[in-house]
Amino acid sequence: MNPYLDAFREAAPARALSRRIRELTARLPAERRSFRIMEVCGSHTMAIARYALRDLLPPDLELLSGPGCPVCVTDPGYLDAAIELARRGVRVFTFGDLLRAPGSRASLADARAEGADIAVCYSPLDAVAAARAAPDRPAVFLAVGFETTVAPILAAAAAAEREGLSNFTLLTAFKRIPPALEALAADPALGVDAFLLPAHVSAIIGAAAYEPFVQTFRRPCVIAGFEPLDILYGIEGLLRQAVEGVARVENQYNRVATSGGNARAQRLLAEWLAPEDAAWRGLGVIPGSGWRLREERAAFDAARRFALEMRSGRAHPGCRCGDVLRGALRPRNCPLFGAVCRPENPIGPCMVSSEGSCAAALRYEVGER
Repeated sequence: MNPYLDAFREAAPARALSRRIRELTARLPAERRSFRIMEVCGSHTMAIARYALRDLLPPDLELLSGPGCPVCVTDPGYLDAAIELARRGVRVFTFGDLLRAPGSRASLADARAEGADIAVCYSPLDAVAAARAAPDRPAVFLAVGFETTVAPILAAAAAAEREGLSNFTLLTAFKRIPPALEALAADPALGVDAFLLPAHVSAIIGAAAYEPFVQTFRRPCVIAGFEPLDILYGIEGLLRQAVEGVARVENQYNRVATSGGNARAQRLLAEWLAPEDAAWRGLGVIPGSGWRLREERAAFDAARRFALEMRSGRAHPGCRCGDVLRGALRPRNCPLFGAVCRPENPIGPCMVSSEGSCAAALRYEVGER
């Protein structure tokens, strides 16, 4: 038992919040058919399913799962390039979630089963250690993630730079959350009314980073933690803004996140990276939504080092993961969900990632079968 965490899971406050949420929902304009809130963090998605939070909400309040899982939004072409690299005999290091995510024709797990040297790491520093131990062999870390993950990956690269490890490189597929919010808000077919913002990303970039988005798109936003009461307080805050007819950024995760964010991490990102357009599964290419290594850090770019051609990949024709990531489809409405597509046989990354919407729905909402 963890008394600190238990305080964020108590039933009585949850019931009280549920009542307030229902009262606020009833006060929304009568012509509004429903109020649609999108969470853009896979940890929120998992918590909402795990704690059955939808059961505490009125039927005309809809929670949509957005592109909050970095593995899920990674284009299959990136995985194709990583697999090609491994099949050339290069040592490849990756976080575990990426191992079984499908590329166009295969996964990293398939390539490893065929004999490719692919290792799962708990930290990018494991890849640095491997490069140090065998300086005559190249070591490539698959650098996938949002702002939360980017900083520790770059810290590992900085350590390799200080040690002069010329055999350590990164194959990058970094993503930025604010431009993705803009793409989602600009899509009239989605009709997203408000956004529950990611806690850990916000701890890095700061609450103020969302101000331009809110000023342009006039959508209520709340930064919330991952415990049940965190999420319910966040939903209440979004509804209160909507009832008042305002749109602002509220930081309800102020025990960790601040207005300015983590200055040290931001300096690291600025020293190593420059914004670029990036392809997101389900959302297409979003301007300025990715990061590339700066020219002065080109020696750490595995795509350049190994002359990899980064092409757009091809998802399984029956997979609706892209629509799930846009909030346009509930996982259970995909015809492959739970039948052909399961964690042991994932057709799309939303089923295999620990932050994937389909994995959350199968595990908690309909149960393992």
